[in-house]
Amino acid sequence: MKIVVIGGSGLIGTRLVNNLRQRGQEVVAASPSSGVNTITGEGLAKALTGARVVVDVSNAPSWEDKAVLDFFETSGRNLSAAEASAGVGHHVALSIVGTERLLESGYFRAKTAQEDLIKASGIPYTIVRATQFFEFTGGIAQFSTVGQTVHLPPALFQPIAADDVATALAEVAFDAPVNGMVEIAGPERVGLDKLVGRFLSATKDLRKVITDNSARYYGVVVDDQSLTPGANPRIGATSFEDWLQRYLTQKKS
Repeated sequence: MKIVVIGGSGLIGTRLVNNLRQRGQEVVAASPSSGVNTITGEGLAKALTGARVVVDVSNAPSWEDKAVLDFFETSGRNLSAAEASAGVGHHVALSIVGTERLLESGYFRAKTAQEDLIKASGIPYTIVRATQFFEFTGGIAQFSTVGQTVHLPPALFQPIAADDVATALAEVAFDAPVNGMVEIAGPERVGLDKLVGRFLSATKDLRKVITDNSARYYGVVVDDQSLTPGANPRIGATSFEDWLQRYLTQKKS
């Protein structure tokens, strides 16, 4: 069947496109670089012609409050209209575990707006909420750095490998729409401060992690429930240690 991946050139999109092609599917990797733009509508109708499933893993180029909201609302409306015209039978969207608990952030308010548009679109759907990716561990450290120290709360999270996110999305794309949410997470629940400390140590980064209960996660106050999934999430196969070893090997090559 024909599957269109919106955001097909990004971190998750490239992995998902490869995964689906290995399964023998006809896949369109849709992104502005391939002439498909969900904001302007350019190339969208052509890309969706004959598509059974659309998987949206796109992300906003700016996280500024108004810009990110405009992106997800405009993209969401254009996508749902094009899907309705094309007769798409399943819309799969990648979202974030804990979105409704992180509304202090304009980014998460925008993701909530995206989810609401999907639910109201009339297109059968599955929203896949993932925890943070292992690949963003360095970015978390960078955002939380003050001088040579990294200030992070001990709040629990349960990060997942990008490859496992792509695998889960591929499986959902083949399943019937649930018209609801599916949560996916990594195999280990661990404190933000501890996991980032392990990453910095393994990469021989001299910055020191300071456990700070008042520190924020991308500007948001978090606790042990903010970033962790509910009961019975789908669990990715890759441990942080296995991912880290691959990451370090790739850095050396």
